[in-house]
Amino acid sequence: MKLIANNAHSVAPESQNVLELANDADPRDVSLAGIDRIDLQFPKFTDGRAFSQAFLLRRRLGFKGEIRATGDVLADQLQQMARSGFTSAVLRADQDLAIAERQLARYAAFYQGDAVQVKPHFVKAA
Repeated sequence: MKLIANNAHSVAPESQNVLELANDADPRDVSLAGIDRIDLQFPKFTDGRAFSQAFLLRRRLGFKGEIRATGDVLADQLQQMARSGFTSAVLRADQDLAIAERQLARYAAFYQGDAVQVKPHFVKAA
């Protein structure tokens, strides 16, 4: 997962087609044709609807582009964001990038399947 400092976040580069999706919007109701990046909003860290949106976009809708977490993004949420299908996250202004990177690297693998690695660990072993 790519981590982005709050002051380094650009809303929409000219070369990308970016869709900003409100956290109460249903991803099944929007056209994903030609979209390179979807920005999902965490208005406060206790509102986890964007986790469900990311999972739905990756697993059910098969979106292959970048899914970016924006808003009230904390370092301790990053593992779950990566497992839900996010590919990048813009950290809240008070979050330390080095701490966030350590948190994200804390676990190398998981026993359960998720949005990215669908098969559970025991099925992947050959």
